[in-house]
Amino acid sequence: MLTAEWLAAQRWFRAKQRLISTVTEYDRAPLAAGELRVLRVEYADGGAPDRYLFPTVHGREPLDGEGTWTALVQAIAEEAELPAAHGRFRCTRTDALVTDGPLIERRLGVEQSNTSVLVGDRLILKLYRLLEAGENPDVEVSAFLTDAGFADTPALAGAITYETDDGACAAAMLQAFVPSTGDAWAAMLRALHEDPDGAVATVAQVGEVTARLHAALASRPGDPAFPARAATVEETAGWRASAERQLAQAVTALGGEAHERMVELAPRITARFADTFGSATGAARVTRIHGDYHLGQLLSRSDGGFSVIDFEGEPARPLAERRLPSSPLRDVAGMLRSLDYAARTAERSTAFDAGAWLVGARSAFIGAYGGIGHDEAGLLEAFELEKACYEVRYEAGNRPDWLWLPLAAVERLAGTP
Repeated sequence: MLTAEWLAAQRWFRAKQRLISTVTEYDRAPLAAGELRVLRVEYADGGAPDRYLFPTVHGREPLDGEGTWTALVQAIAEEAELPAAHGRFRCTRTDALVTDGPLIERRLGVEQSNTSVLVGDRLILKLYRLLEAGENPDVEVSAFLTDAGFADTPALAGAITYETDDGACAAAMLQAFVPSTGDAWAAMLRALHEDPDGAVATVAQVGEVTARLHAALASRPGDPAFPARAATVEETAGWRASAERQLAQAVTALGGEAHERMVELAPRITARFADTFGSATGAARVTRIHGDYHLGQLLSRSDGGFSVIDFEGEPARPLAERRLPSSPLRDVAGMLRSLDYAARTAERSTAFDAGAWLVGARSAFIGAYGGIGHDEAGLLEAFELEKACYEVRYEAGNRPDWLWLPLAAVERLAGTP
């Protein structure tokens, strides 16, 4: 099973653009049922190797009911240390961990960069396949929000850290299970098909949750890892550089007529970034943020509310960059772009005007969020434009049939006549 071809085909393998040269076992720790293995992946380009977490039973991925996932939960409950040849797995727990009753295992069908397993009816175990040295923002922010009493995210129940002489890596996180009917993306699409006017009330709910999230993240400004302050000149310059990178990558990703159109728009967009970010210092605030905020990052709870999940940030960015404080308007822009995606998608099979609906939906979201000041409006638009450029690059590489949607957004946001 442990071949380069097998690994490259896994959804959780991150470096699909790099050719694998070798896959070897780097480390191994025994469990009550199975073992935790660490794979070392080297690449033909000679660049830095990666390490991946690979739980096994009899040399293969565990199946539900074989006890491997339960053994990891029990190790967290006991705050065990699992020794390995080159390091150790250290387990910690919080007061939110309850293991009463049978712990039936059910691996969730949706798998992307991580693996999630429902253990019992109260716990979700998330395995971080790529072992990255440094503080994982998903665990860090979840711990902060749990301690701060933010009720709209699953409570942190425990974690597993892989420790070697090279540093510590997040290996797993255990959270309280939140009964849900799916994510907010699916809920929004259903609402748009059934009752577009009623869907605006759902958008307002999302705005309220977003406001509570940002208030919680800014609630302890004395914590150096969770500041709440004015942006520095260096930070706003970094925002401009990031936006210009996204634009350049979008232009490069395209071909034909779309490429020519983006080339034509690029000077206007670059000028907008320069003007907006160049004058943002003083008006802009920074805190920790979600970092990859969209409808798919909200669980539609069975009680009618929403819970925010997945604070890992954009996987393509380095871990240290994902932990940097930034403008909360980045999250607002991400959600506004997600609403645009939902409306334009629904419009293709539903008789309603997406553009008109979005006017009301944006107003409802921003109103429920608490409003956007006049001095922040231009910054929000610049973040939306940057996100649309990112979407162009993403769709060009993954879903070319969807390019029409972000390309149209870039044109609107750039102010094309």
